[in-house]
Amino acid sequence: MLLELTPEERAFQQEVRQFLEDNLTPDLVEAGRGTPSVFVEKDIHDKWQAILHARGWAAPSWPEEHGGTGWSATQRYLFQTECARAGAPALAVQGLKLVAPVIYTFGTDEQKAEFLPKLLSGKHFWSQGFSEPGSGSDLASLSMSAVRDGDDYVLNGSKIWTTFAHHSNWIFLLVRTDREGKPQAGITFLLAPMDLPGIEIRPIITMAGDHEVNQVFFDDVRVPVSNRVGAEGQGWEIAKFLLANERGGGSMAPGMLSQLAAIRDRARTEPDGMGGYLIDDPDFARDLARVEVEAMALEMTELRILDKLERGAPLGAEASVAKLVGSNLRQAIDELSVSLHAYAGLQLETARPLYGTQGPEGVGAADAIHAMPTYLNSRAWTIFGGSDEVQKTILAKSVLGL
Repeated sequence: MLLELTPEERAFQQEVRQFLEDNLTPDLVEAGRGTPSVFVEKDIHDKWQAILHARGWAAPSWPEEHGGTGWSATQRYLFQTECARAGAPALAVQGLKLVAPVIYTFGTDEQKAEFLPKLLSGKHFWSQGFSEPGSGSDLASLSMSAVRDGDDYVLNGSKIWTTFAHHSNWIFLLVRTDREGKPQAGITFLLAPMDLPGIEIRPIITMAGDHEVNQVFFDDVRVPVSNRVGAEGQGWEIAKFLLANERGGGSMAPGMLSQLAAIRDRARTEPDGMGGYLIDDPDFARDLARVEVEAMALEMTELRILDKLERGAPLGAEASVAKLVGSNLRQAIDELSVSLHAYAGLQLETARPLYGTQGPEGVGAADAIHAMPTYLNSRAWTIFGGSDEVQKTILAKSVLGL
């Protein structure tokens, strides 16, 4: 694995930096850094996606023939790295990263023509209908029914922890079309507009005070059969493909290392209450150094994944390793942020947003108000996208042969 960039790659890196300097406005950076949840509010999201779409950079991972950039894996990594260092807000993954690859891999020509342009432009904003009460990490046990009635499926049941369902106009769903035989064989993948009669959205307010997730109820909702992706009963195969995209091929480490560098800089000037600075406190310095080393190790893992992608090799257990380590590191960094701000890091402001002229006035440093909401929100990192237990089970089977 070569770590040196080619002259062409360095030129691309400089092009990305110049683009960010010209287009990443202060309000976008403030919102990106001042959002405690995984994704920024929809108005900020839409503004940044429109900027990226105008440049043709909204979907770096898509194939060029479907409207993507056609970038190499190295270019995608450089783009993600520069965006993280510049403080760019993250785009919601449900549409561009999750359902879009499903559509251009398994969808019909009509589905590709209908959905992909609207995903790129942001006209369609998607949510993900996988988890149910009692069927989260164990997706094979899902029970939401879809009964064929002529040219429609009739849906009954509910989905939970549905991120941004209150903003979305489309949802992709795993539904049960057959209850006989192996549970995985009876699952089907559907696309549904959120304005259909019989859909009800109920908010779930997290312990951080965010309205990010919801429970969505379906009462005799009719979805056209033409909105099915793949064959009936192929949903489990498609879901595994989608989850592999969610867990692997990204770059969490650059953003983490950038945040850790900011924490270290702040610790050099933050009083420790005993006449010195926080960076001189041996416990804090040890914890910071440990997390920095682990983030560097994760970066090397991500680079090895990048190398495999460049060679066209399929991802295996690496995706689960990156998800497992990255989720726990995310939580450790947010814990350091709380410690950095001492008592001011314990404040829990439930008003939203926490940035801009409408943001509440906090206690202590300007960013102290973000520490506790972010810490609480990040408890979900080891659950969504496949819990720690799921990742460890995958590694136990695929690596250890247990």
